[in-house]
Amino acid sequence: MDSFNPTPNAGTKQVINGQLRVFYEGYWVKAYDTPVDTLQAKKYLIEALARRLFNHVEHGINIPGKRLGEARAAFEGEADPERRRIKGAMLAGALFNRAIDIFTKLVELQSLGVQIDPDNSLMRECGLCLREALDLGRLVLHRSGEEGIDELWGEPFKAFSVPLESFYESRYLKIAQTMRDIDRIAANMVATFGNHPFFADIARRISIFAEAAKVKSETLRTDPNIFDVWTEFVVAGDMLVSLKPDLPAHPSDREHRECERALQLLRHGRDLLVYITRARTCMPKSTAEYIEMCKDFQRESSFNSPLVSSVARSAH
Repeated sequence: MDSFNPTPNAGTKQVINGQLRVFYEGYWVKAYDTPVDTLQAKKYLIEALARRLFNHVEHGINIPGKRLGEARAAFEGEADPERRRIKGAMLAGALFNRAIDIFTKLVELQSLGVQIDPDNSLMRECGLCLREALDLGRLVLHRSGEEGIDELWGEPFKAFSVPLESFYESRYLKIAQTMRDIDRIAANMVATFGNHPFFADIARRISIFAEAAKVKSETLRTDPNIFDVWTEFVVAGDMLVSLKPDLPAHPSDREHRECERALQLLRHGRDLLVYITRARTCMPKSTAEYIEMCKDFQRESSFNSPLVSSVARSAH
């Protein structure tokens, strides 16, 4: 490993093992070259952020921008709170797509030699659509149904309104925070199951999965290593939940129930780590609820001997 400052400032960049990395929140995050700041580059970025957003949120809200008027009328005419939430989510999707439609046409005009100034009326309209989508995005749930991820709606507006260099630096910070929560969740899983007699080898499997999750969270889909990175991540997750519990020869009803609950909690933890890793952003509500479920299991377990591991200590 190349030498580096052990206590760097946030945003410090360093080549480590031949790879450029940037330091945030105690993590050296893999860094990539920032594209030249042009409308074309912003168009590609916002389109990628749109695909990412619709890939992670609840189904049915990817409404074409040309149906914005219909979506707004449906939302404004709805009084029932739950139905209004869903129609508000659909309006957010339509606003998001309308902004992309406008931005795409502006880039096409620019490619024909038309000068597009920042105060252009269509640029202002694009910004207004993204801002309103951000406000309504708070109504939208993650596909898990557990909570929304405001960051997914905020990123497109940020990509539109700030220099690309600033946008990418903010993303590195979010990825570092994601890595921190991956470690927190993994530490609580180890503390909950690491010494449980039903689950020999579980601590090692959790550790492998957490490391694979952190690598995946910092790796772009365009990275040449994505084929190996994604494969390692999926296989590690499968290995975590495929572990067969080591039950006694004649388990009691309570042991059966505890085993089933433990398996459900392990699957829940694996799924939560998958959600966070793929979205590359934190899910604070779901994380806090899962950690509380782990603590409940520890308190109620017939084998109440939580493992105080170096992983658990490092998470606090």
